[in-house]
Amino acid sequence: MKRHLVSIVRYEKPYESVKTAVDLSNGLEYLPKRGRVFIKPNIVFWTKKVAFPKWGVITTSRIVEDMVAILKGHGIEDITIGEGTVTHFPNDTETPNHAFETLGYNKLKLKYGVRVINVFERTFRKIDLGDGISLKFNEDFLESDFVVNLPVLKTHAQSVVSLGIKNLKGVIDINSRKKCHSPDAKRDLHFMISLLPSRIPPVFTLIDGIYTNERGPSFDGKIRRSNLLVASSDLISADKVGAALLGYSPIEVPHITHICRRHQRPLDLGDVEVVGENLEKLSRFHQYYFPYNKEGTLPLPMERMGIKGLSYRKYDSTLCTYCSGLNGVILYAISRAWKGEPWDEVEVLTGKAMTPSPGKKKTILLGKCMYLKNRNHPHIQEMIPVKGCPPEIPGVINALRKAGIQVDPLILENLESAPGLFMARYQNRAEFDESLFQVD
Repeated sequence: MKRHLVSIVRYEKPYESVKTAVDLSNGLEYLPKRGRVFIKPNIVFWTKKVAFPKWGVITTSRIVEDMVAILKGHGIEDITIGEGTVTHFPNDTETPNHAFETLGYNKLKLKYGVRVINVFERTFRKIDLGDGISLKFNEDFLESDFVVNLPVLKTHAQSVVSLGIKNLKGVIDINSRKKCHSPDAKRDLHFMISLLPSRIPPVFTLIDGIYTNERGPSFDGKIRRSNLLVASSDLISADKVGAALLGYSPIEVPHITHICRRHQRPLDLGDVEVVGENLEKLSRFHQYYFPYNKEGTLPLPMERMGIKGLSYRKYDSTLCTYCSGLNGVILYAISRAWKGEPWDEVEVLTGKAMTPSPGKKKTILLGKCMYLKNRNHPHIQEMIPVKGCPPEIPGVINALRKAGIQVDPLILENLESAPGLFMARYQNRAEFDESLFQVD
């Protein structure tokens, strides 16, 4: 059995730690001379409203610059940094540009001559991934000779982990991302993610674990300073080891299981050779899901508050990126609206698969997908739809209030300020270093 090389290195010094990870893994063995290289960081979300990233959500600028410098040292002149950042408004181009500026990518343009692109401003090409599935990928990514994949070491509430394979979702268009959140039980999110590497250039993956994220992928997770780097020229092996560092075997991660079976790879680390640091000693369990009550009808903290008369069912894998971004803030607004009096048997449905429960007096259908699926369902006594894709904030506020939940509109209207509430807990703590997201 062929064993694929993966390095684990402690992050200690700028450039040197990354170079050690690259060298130990022989990560650039497939890098062609004078090739076109596409660097794919992870900028899962951005807002101009608050000082945001940060930690454990977005690839550190330190790692991005170090990889650019290493590539330049190998004689690579044609380097593109590209990402498709999620924004609250799909046609928003100012926010991604603000992210590139704030993270220092524009300085990298001046310093090293790299290009920086928002993939949503570029062209996409439909690619047949097999199994009758096609998705549209950014052409700059497809036409490169080599990809440097720079995900963050984090868990994910829907996909268990979000590492190298999942990071490729950032180079497909919006409709393809929505398509990935399929209600088809056999071709679900996990299956779709596993297809992403099917028709792409050679990839070197360096997982940025300077900060790790429990209950990721976003700012409402729990961030740790872990100082780890994982590197490999084999994408599957990098993700196997990354998952193990987060406390999961490959068989516990559905999309890794799918891709291993497709490529006849073992569902353990039997075909992986780990060099550098000791995997078992560094592994730390990171929970991936947000706890709900036994019935799956309320987040556990909300049940402990004593909330009655509301069913807000646990998210599933069909909840796409845009509705997912709203979900946490809506729950927060509802919890703040609780005054101790039971609501009138309200049910909130999300995603693409849920169906109404019998006996509920008011049913909020959050998003176009829920409305189209359930608008004629016989269990609905009073339907309160929010039809947008994504749902618009005024519609969400009106729907909740129509159901008798008097949310504070400012919480939802200031949605882009929400990251500041979560990131504030890490400020003024020495281990949460702002400079790692800056370029000198």
